[in-house]
Amino acid sequence: MSIIGRRGIHYLQKLNAPNVPTDLIHKGQNRVIDASLTLIRERAKLKGELVRVLGGAVAASSLLGVPLGHNSSFLQGPAFAPPRIREAIWCGSTNSTTEEGKELKDPRVLTDVGDVPVQEIRDCGVDDDRLMNVISESVKLVMEEAPLRPLVLGGDHSISYPVVRAVSEKLGGPVDVLHLDAHPDIYHAFEGNKYSHASSFARIMEGGYARRLLQVGIRSINHEGREQGKRFGVEQYEMRTFSRDRDFLENLKLGEGVKGVYISIDVDCLDPAFAPGVSHIEPGGLSFRDVLNILHNLQGDVVAADVVEFNPQRDTVDGMTAMVAAKLVRELSAKISK
Repeated sequence: MSIIGRRGIHYLQKLNAPNVPTDLIHKGQNRVIDASLTLIRERAKLKGELVRVLGGAVAASSLLGVPLGHNSSFLQGPAFAPPRIREAIWCGSTNSTTEEGKELKDPRVLTDVGDVPVQEIRDCGVDDDRLMNVISESVKLVMEEAPLRPLVLGGDHSISYPVVRAVSEKLGGPVDVLHLDAHPDIYHAFEGNKYSHASSFARIMEGGYARRLLQVGIRSINHEGREQGKRFGVEQYEMRTFSRDRDFLENLKLGEGVKGVYISIDVDCLDPAFAPGVSHIEPGGLSFRDVLNILHNLQGDVVAADVVEFNPQRDTVDGMTAMVAAKLVRELSAKISK
């Protein structure tokens, strides 16, 4: 277990000591949570006001970092990803224009409301039920400041559940989800953890937050993954048949009859030749251009998205995977904004 994970458990045990009144702990936790949400609220309000004053935007993407790694079944490095992704977005080695010609320095294309302080909240002994609620509330605070739409930086893939839940609840109905990943992440409760990064899409489908779930890039799936897929009616597109499925996947039309499209990109959907800095290296994945073709050609109103599972602790010295994750964020921001 990482130092961060041990520290969180240490604080939890310490705060639950018999000599500490439960009411005192709960009040303190509530103050920390309220302060965390206040910071997100005020930053989102400021960025929303700026975009509205500039005018002309129907939708504008806004970064929200969720540096959470403790629900990973292997390595917890994705907790350190959001600042590395931001650094790569603005590192200066390339210009600030997306492939489709949108300017990232224009707040009507991209703003940033900061991070949910995950570790600070966990250090106060807050459990995952409440933490997931904090993440959902943070997403809703961004969405309240129209035309902002959340573009979430993980973190491990467990964050997709509270984010999709928030988007669906805020919009008043299910969305279509496009999920790019080497793994289906649909175990009922991997290793007994209902919030495991390997179980996020089971929670999403159980909650009725997605009408259609398309999983693309799959190449590490077992019997339970396939059975869970059948149970929830998931459309699973495995890499072994990608050459056959390519034309369909590069011309998707989603979101009609529901509240829009949510895109979740696990960086390990890519072949490790393109993105070695991930916790679960699975050869035989998508090329970067495969992913961009799917994103660029997708027809649908993208209401929110996430980029998850980049692990800076496994990246190359020159930050290759950070740049890959940043490019995904850049192109998603262009897809969301209009």
